[in-house]
Amino acid sequence: MQLPESLTQFSQPVIQVMNESQALNHWSESQLSQLQYVAGLSQFVGEALSTDEALQQQLPEMLSHDSRHEQYRERLSALLSECHDEMQGHRVLRQFRNREMVYIAWRDFTASWALEESLEHLSQLAEAMIFETYQWQYKQCCDLWGTPTNELGEAQPMLIIGMGKLGGGELNFSSDIDLIFTYPENGETQGARRSIANAQFFTRLGQRIIKALDQQTFDGFCYRVDMRLRPFGDSGPLVMSYAALEDYYQEQGRDWERYAMIKARVMGREMYPEYQELRQMLRPFVFRRYIDFSAIQSLRRMKSMISSEVRRRGLSNNIKLGAGGIREIEFIAQVFQLIRGGREPSLRQRGLLNTLDAIEELEQLTAAETQQLRNAYKFLRRLENLLQAMADKQTQTLPETDTEQLQLAIAMGYSDWLSLRQDITQHMQNVHSVFADLIGDDEEEQQDIAKHFVELWDMAAKKDVIEHILEHDIQAQEPAQMATTIIQFKQDLAKKTLGPRGREVLNHLMPKIFSAIYSHKDAQFGLPRVLHLLHRIVTRTTYLELLDEHSAALTQLVRLCTASPMISEQLGRYPILLDELIDPQQLYNPIPLESYRTELRDFLARIPEDDMEQQMEALRQFKQICILRIAAADIAGVLPVMKVSDHLTYLAEAIVESVVGQAWLQIAEKYGEPTHLKDRDGKGFAVIGYGKVGGWELGYNSDLDIVFMHDCPVHAYTDGKKEIDGRQFYLRLAQRIIHIFSTRTASGILYEVDTRLRPSGASGLLVSPTEAFDEYQHNEAWTWEHQALVRARMIYGDEPLQQAFAKTRHAVLTLPREEAKLKQEVADMRVKMRDHLGGKKAGRFMLKQDPGGITDVEFLAQYLVLRFSHDKPKLTRWSDNVRIFETMMSQGVLEEEQAMALTHAYTTMRDQIHHRNLLNLDADVAEDKLVPERECVQKIWHAWFDTND
Repeated sequence: MQLPESLTQFSQPVIQVMNESQALNHWSESQLSQLQYVAGLSQFVGEALSTDEALQQQLPEMLSHDSRHEQYRERLSALLSECHDEMQGHRVLRQFRNREMVYIAWRDFTASWALEESLEHLSQLAEAMIFETYQWQYKQCCDLWGTPTNELGEAQPMLIIGMGKLGGGELNFSSDIDLIFTYPENGETQGARRSIANAQFFTRLGQRIIKALDQQTFDGFCYRVDMRLRPFGDSGPLVMSYAALEDYYQEQGRDWERYAMIKARVMGREMYPEYQELRQMLRPFVFRRYIDFSAIQSLRRMKSMISSEVRRRGLSNNIKLGAGGIREIEFIAQVFQLIRGGREPSLRQRGLLNTLDAIEELEQLTAAETQQLRNAYKFLRRLENLLQAMADKQTQTLPETDTEQLQLAIAMGYSDWLSLRQDITQHMQNVHSVFADLIGDDEEEQQDIAKHFVELWDMAAKKDVIEHILEHDIQAQEPAQMATTIIQFKQDLAKKTLGPRGREVLNHLMPKIFSAIYSHKDAQFGLPRVLHLLHRIVTRTTYLELLDEHSAALTQLVRLCTASPMISEQLGRYPILLDELIDPQQLYNPIPLESYRTELRDFLARIPEDDMEQQMEALRQFKQICILRIAAADIAGVLPVMKVSDHLTYLAEAIVESVVGQAWLQIAEKYGEPTHLKDRDGKGFAVIGYGKVGGWELGYNSDLDIVFMHDCPVHAYTDGKKEIDGRQFYLRLAQRIIHIFSTRTASGILYEVDTRLRPSGASGLLVSPTEAFDEYQHNEAWTWEHQALVRARMIYGDEPLQQAFAKTRHAVLTLPREEAKLKQEVADMRVKMRDHLGGKKAGRFMLKQDPGGITDVEFLAQYLVLRFSHDKPKLTRWSDNVRIFETMMSQGVLEEEQAMALTHAYTTMRDQIHHRNLLNLDADVAEDKLVPERECVQKIWHAWFDTND
């Protein structure tokens, strides 16, 4: 193992640090030689040894063992058993992980074991970390909330299913870990003062496990935990029972979930007997009893999407996703598993190399082909591990700098980069040759368009011919009306200036459009919407070419327009959104809730901070892109209504934070910053969300009801060249925020903003000092303003303001109130609101304002919080109705039956409003709809108010 002279510069500092700590006294000559070699190739190993003196002492003894994974769990369990708090446990986990990863990297770089041993150690280490963290946290959670049990009182475990490479025992050096959490049966905890549902217990447990492994601390993190493979992805519950899992996969499981489930493996050998029941339940979903050739087309589509992503993100030199990369080898193996796994048990193995052996034995590929795939897989996986172990980074892209290329070449046993690069290319060409023969080229195959769709466009001037084609060939509903729509569209096109290229693309595209439209049962809705959209964009040939060249984009366009006129109007108004249709995988996966802020920051980072016009435009584009994705997921049924509102609310909060930041920059540039901020973080400013944003219940068209607060002292001034009074500064800041929200740009306005809920309403100060807000709420606010406060929370602001607002809200909501007076005032306000807002339609139930509707439910929640919080202060914790009712149930204010009925009625009506929004329809339904829900709400209303309004 000879290290080139140019790389010794990287190992010398490490050796120097270890010399100074006298750690090298314990190292043998051969180990010292290996140290210089490995530290010259791996920044990760060098940094770990430089900063961890215990590792410097322990590593020689560790390296004396050929295998260490057998003791992982026992050693980690002992270490965790001595931890008295989470912080100590997190530290133990991270140190344990880093030290064992140094051992694994060392053996990889010195090529002192086979690839299979490396993958086994990486996978067993991750399993030990996951399962021992679960054991440690399970005990702590049982101490806090009792032991989860089923109806027979039997303790219930949580099973952690490792997916992907973790499940297959083939984890790479710096991989995410893909997990699914599940438990056998529903029930409640036993042994604690107050029992909670098993689902709640396991959700809390799961959150603690993720935090223990994923959270970045001073000692780093253990693994990036990815839970998106669970049912419903990010929008689904964190943990589900066996029965719920089975229902999901039987009714809604998609092709890619079948592929993912092939490698599923439960963590912890103790759980194997428990897992067998679940595995038997899921087997029919993964492995079809019949020979399933549809898998080829599905995998071809997946590969096409990946190839598009590779091109879009410029992922050249990617040994995983590129042509002939690791992903193609995995796809080849999965094709045979999915086509024949139902009949051939030997194809149900998780490990890829074992699967290739089975494929060869079954003579599905030739011995030469499987050997090429084996060689390429081992070569590329070893390359991937070394590439990641160089700096403990998750990458599959070959390095671009000369130094890193040389380090990787030496680690792989080559004298120079060019030789290594030639062998990489050869292996990937071998793989892609097999892949192309089996699955097809990257590009989606052009499907033959039926002749009658071509004729439908060519004959679009002759109504009788079109009607005949629609009625007899396509068998469409309402052929006469559709014929009129198509003819009108073609006549309107004649008035447009298209140009020869535009007409050529359109003539090629239109039969595909018709084919896509008439593949839907609701084609009578899709046809006018899609043609209206095309009319809006037809002079922009680029967009026509996009739809012509990307069949996936065309399919999504037709699907979404058919489902929602709101989306078709949005796409017609802002065609830039059409780019989002290219990748369905991305389109139907909204940004994770916790990532909206960072995604928005990244989106805006490409625009200069001082270019306000472009910043404002980008904010609006980001919002539209996100809403399109949320609506697409909503239409596809992967986001329930509560999750849709969560996404819309988190999006709004991210935008509020960004708008405040932009406004602050502009005002501070002119006046400087208020001097009271000198010795503290933050801006001394807060945005309070009321109503729908306060209750995490935003809809697609919701306004933002917000109130601004600051904590600036009376005598503070700004420190800029143009000095002004501090409170004047905050007034101008608020005005600028409203300006950024309300200004109409090419992409419309950002949000309608309503600030009338501030103290004294429209006549009051635009920004309230915290003490003035507190005084107003205690001494001047009307009961309806206290009702509004129930649905209020801080959506932006620093900790001192957060505390001040929370203190005021809690104090006001827990004030003792005279029951009869409160009841009368709430009931009077309800009548007043209904008279003012309840525009009645004959034969229709107005979902919001009619008796038994949403506003009655909201008023009930507000009344009960104001009525009982004096004795039950926990009622003030939440600002959303669903959790308010949950708390009322747990606090004994409402019977479980009442709380559940109100929640059901409320969410059902909100769901109706949501989907009517997507259809651009008013918030009303036929009089005979939702009758049980309305009657239930009215019954509970009368029980509390004893009125006949």
